[in-house]
Amino acid sequence: EMDGFEANEGIIIIAATNRPDVLDPALLRPGRFDRQVVVPVPDIEGREKILAVHMKKVPLAPDVEARTIARGTPGFSGADLANLVNEAALLAARRNKRLVAMQEFEDAKDKVMMGSERRSMVMTEDEKKMTAYHEAGHALVSINEPASDPIHKATIIPRGGALGMVVRLPERDSYSFHRDQMHAHLSVGMGGRVAEELIFGHDKVSSGASSDIQNATSLARKMVTRWGMSEKLGPLQYEEPQEGYLGYGGAQRTMMSDETNKLIDAEIRALVDDAHKRATDILKAQEDKLHLLAQALLEYETLTGDEIKQLIETGKLDRPETPSGPSMVRPVQGSAIPKAGRRFSGTQAA
Repeated sequence: EMDGFEANEGIIIIAATNRPDVLDPALLRPGRFDRQVVVPVPDIEGREKILAVHMKKVPLAPDVEARTIARGTPGFSGADLANLVNEAALLAARRNKRLVAMQEFEDAKDKVMMGSERRSMVMTEDEKKMTAYHEAGHALVSINEPASDPIHKATIIPRGGALGMVVRLPERDSYSFHRDQMHAHLSVGMGGRVAEELIFGHDKVSSGASSDIQNATSLARKMVTRWGMSEKLGPLQYEEPQEGYLGYGGAQRTMMSDETNKLIDAEIRALVDDAHKRATDILKAQEDKLHLLAQALLEYETLTGDEIKQLIETGKLDRPETPSGPSMVRPVQGSAIPKAGRRFSGTQAA
């Protein structure tokens, strides 16, 4: 059919792909696939409506609010949201609940975003302490960087491939990345390593910051070579992304002098060093809060963003002495939630 489609056949040809960049250019010439429709990930309104579709399949507790879940899942695709609802239903079944409550959706969101908990992983007290201060460093720097996204949750429970993590979520869907946000991301990324240096000393710094260093270096490189964020190099592109087989590729620097290459490397180093200094200044000035936050993580293992903010502002944490949450839930016969639930209809009507 490369000669095009006849107008009088009355047939519309529709095709979809996740990789438009590797299509044969002959397919995209006029007279073949004339109209191209880009389908991005849904915004908050779209996520709420997609959740409404998938939530109709499960019995919901009265406290479930699709809007709240949609706000906390920026960047999720339709498939991610379907997976989220499925995970919440599975969690409710494991806990012998007849209805899927908001707690199950929160726990499922953590699993999808941060990975499954690895409760069977045995960590020594020293490793736990190191992880607690590392994550506390990230959290404290994030709170003190105005351009940083708000903290969603901090945990020292091993999840996925990490021993602990601090998850930050934007308050709304964003479509561009500003310079102050980039610098905030860099300094937050350095917060974990800096906390280890301050508390345990130069010789006891661990390899736990490897992904932080990788992410910071990658971001600084893009700032210098693609986004024109270096004063010395100006708004020029020095690297071009190279697409490989099935989307696997990297970046290749365009032809340039050795002096320019050296300047690029120096600017990348300067950005990361500046972020390291900013994180150091924050944590040195608030070392008492760093200890407070790390001790709370050691005691409770997981803290929400609101609890971290409360702890930093008041020095206290209003939480029962026995930790509650997904890690402490035990299967029980029946459920504390009433048997009569509601199916989600997209409105507040029961």
